Amino acid sequence: MLELHERRAGRRGLVAGVVAGVLLAVAGAATAEAADYPNPGRVTGDTGVHDPSIVKTPAGGYLVAYTGDNLRLKTSPDRTAFRDAGAVFPNGASWTTAYTGGSRSLWAPDISYRNGRYYLYYSASTFGSNHSAIFLATSTTGASGSWTNQGLVIESGSGNDYNAIDPNLVVDAQGGWWLSFGSFWSGIKLIALSASTGKRSDGTVRALAGRGGGAIEAPTLVRHGSYYYLWVSFDFCCRGAASTYRIMVGRSTSVTGPFVDRNGTALTAGGGTQVLASHGAIHGPGHQAVLADADSDVLVYHYYADSGAPYLGINLIGYDAAGWPYIH
Repeated sequence: MLELHERRAGRRGLVAGVVAGVLLAVAGAATAEAADYPNPGRVTGDTGVHDPSIVKTPAGGYLVAYTGDNLRLKTSPDRTAFRDAGAVFPNGASWTTAYTGGSRSLWAPDISYRNGRYYLYYSASTFGSNHSAIFLATSTTGASGSWTNQGLVIESGSGNDYNAIDPNLVVDAQGGWWLSFGSFWSGIKLIALSASTGKRSDGTVRALAGRGGGAIEAPTLVRHGSYYYLWVSFDFCCRGAASTYRIMVGRSTSVTGPFVDRNGTALTAGGGTQVLASHGAIHGPGHQAVLADADSDVLVYHYYADSGAPYLGINLIGYDAAGWPYIH
């Protein structure tokens, strides 16, 4: 990981002694590596978010949903200037409190627009627990207070080896609906959904990725060309400027996998190709979403500033000659 590499490089320089040429070489190498990651593109206005998800509206603007009390919303006319748009559930979400310990904070929503309405999958849990649930809400406008809770999609508890948070909806090439989800435990999972209800259609839980119980979460499963790309976040969020989140990707020709990284390592065996990591004043970028927009595929994520506050990051996605994504 880049951050770790820079710390080790710094220690090597000190051990070698205060030799100007050595220190300059080490600093130059670290700068060159950091330059491989672009800074977030320009965004303005109200850009404080955590775990953002974005959708393009029928009118051509953008709607962002993100973690917060009763779930939070922002809007933008142009993917640059953002403003607060209130809460999804301004009157609260009492059906979630059995999973949140009474907290109003709901996590990691996934927003999309299909068949004339918005679909919002979202998580209820407490930090470090897998007593968790994913719910679905829908709206025809996306506005604060317009959302109808459609009920539980999947839950987890001490008897499960997965954690039912961080949902993401994907529709496959045949029109089938699927929900990826997961955080720590045995990793990222996939369930089939009914296209008519948006709810779970069978009892099978498929494995997509894992790190042997290590830090992996926030799946985003998207189709581009002949591949399905599984984007995930490795390592740790929620530590301000000390966060080590980084964005990884693998791909498969099937929505159910197997997913492999650029080196051919299975994501179920800890594989993943790194796309973005900490650099300069951009700390712990992660919990990404991918939007297929008119001009480009777009990567949306949060990162932490030096102050520790989380902000919205947006970059464009390109694909190299071998079909692997990179950001610019």
